Amino acid sequence: MKKIILVMAAGVILSCFAGCTKNTEASGSSTGYTFGEGKTFHSEKPVTYTMYFSDASWYPITDSWKTEGVFKKITDKTNVTLDLTSFDSGDYTDKVKLAINAGSAAYIIPKIYDETAFVDGGAVIAVSDYVKYMPNYEAFYKKYNMQKELDTLTQADGKYYRLPGMLEKPLQDYTLMIRKDIFDAAGINIAGLEKTWTWDDLYDTLVKVKKYMVSSGMCSEKDYIWSDLWCGSQSGQGKGGNLLKLAGASYGVPAGWGITNGLDYDAQKDEWYCASTSESFKKMVSVLNKFVKGGILDPETFTQDDTTAMNKFYNGKTVITSTNRGQYAAFVQGLKTGCGKDESSLYITCYPTGTNKYTAENARLENGVMISKNALKALGKDDFIKMLRFVDWLWYSPEAYQLTKWGVEGETFKFTTMDDGKKIKKLLPGFKCSGLGIGGADTDTDIRLKWGYACGNFYYGHTVAEMSDNFIPAIQDYYDRLGKCREIRPVNPKVAATEDEKEQLNLWGTPLTDNINAWTLQFITGQKDINGDWDKYIASCKNLNEDQLVKLTNDIYKRK
Repeated sequence: MKKIILVMAAGVILSCFAGCTKNTEASGSSTGYTFGEGKTFHSEKPVTYTMYFSDASWYPITDSWKTEGVFKKITDKTNVTLDLTSFDSGDYTDKVKLAINAGSAAYIIPKIYDETAFVDGGAVIAVSDYVKYMPNYEAFYKKYNMQKELDTLTQADGKYYRLPGMLEKPLQDYTLMIRKDIFDAAGINIAGLEKTWTWDDLYDTLVKVKKYMVSSGMCSEKDYIWSDLWCGSQSGQGKGGNLLKLAGASYGVPAGWGITNGLDYDAQKDEWYCASTSESFKKMVSVLNKFVKGGILDPETFTQDDTTAMNKFYNGKTVITSTNRGQYAAFVQGLKTGCGKDESSLYITCYPTGTNKYTAENARLENGVMISKNALKALGKDDFIKMLRFVDWLWYSPEAYQLTKWGVEGETFKFTTMDDGKKIKKLLPGFKCSGLGIGGADTDTDIRLKWGYACGNFYYGHTVAEMSDNFIPAIQDYYDRLGKCREIRPVNPKVAATEDEKEQLNLWGTPLTDNINAWTLQFITGQKDINGDWDKYIASCKNLNEDQLVKLTNDIYKRK
């Protein structure tokens, strides 16, 4: 654990914007402040709030983030200093759980994907009781009709405990990217194929590509040409990570990053079932096993670290990999360094379909922020509400979104008017940002590495226009194609369990999920025979209370 105290110059007093209203609810303290939709939150007196920070190893926090970067700029605007406790992103959630269980929870807890495990202990606030004090949050919620989505967060007590990143529309960020130059040379028209291709079509395509590569001396028959990213020991979490999430969604089953407890909702029957033992799940593992058995997909995909996977692509040993818009610039630069190829050699695909045309991402909610009860106890109600209004500004105002994503106008970026009159943001000369998917020269300064802009702890949610304001032509082209040939999957309903029911669901669900994940990877890599061992797999799930988990889930759901 790294303890990072952001010590900023105290006494920074900014004059209120015209039209700002002075808060009159904070009578419990002598500290006034301004807030409101379209207004900058600003505390008249310096204030410090503790916060956890998910520190990504590929863009680790540095002193310059706090002395001149994103945290300095936040303080300059708001007079709020964030006292950070930093955990590595690889085990961030586990470390946060340990800290909370020890009773030392920070006030603000961002980057939480699933708050369920934190609710029962009573250490976090039911934020739904307080969103009425958050004008930016409330405005977005009302404008984009977020009630159905927020219902999915509701616990058995009718409340929710995480302030989610809210999206106007879902965007399928994670997908597959290929070496277009090699596919072209092998006679593959990827743009024509991807509109309707299946995973079996992708397999046939990669067989042709490998045949070309072998004949050209680029690889041997024993070499794999696909060794995927975000699936292994570092970020795959023993579940198969991104690849299994994508493939699972295309077969209508949760897998990889999306597995939860192996259950899914059947809309036609209006009930929950164990998708991980279904025929659709069997089809999914069978098609991925086909890639491994055929010498295409490297079984090390599910054990290697992310750097190893990326280097294989950079060095030309592999020709297909998972990517997202934040990682694209790194791939462009890595390919240039590794084998001298430029961006024209890359193509972001609409990943294949299985039994449906759905994208994996269908939710308009992203990870979000929990608020510790320690904050309410230490601050008292009035100053607690004040802190929530700072949180409201930092995560839900367009002003803070622009600041934490792009930096400061005139310092890191500028507005440029296009021929059609549209104003767009562009980084100033000498800057690049891997987090925004904007590359540059080796000598250019990466504004995420240097100053913490486009950092995952703040930068999520908001409108399509805001989310896409950094999209370079290659990313825009991908989303245009995706919108024409894929569909958005309906959102599953909420199962609002009581504390005791959640405990029982976890007792059954955790070992069952671990078992599913282990068997899944063994099936895919060929350690288990899918046809010969399938009945044993089903029996192992039955022995781990699969039926009881399904029954209890449906009992809770039907109680709605």
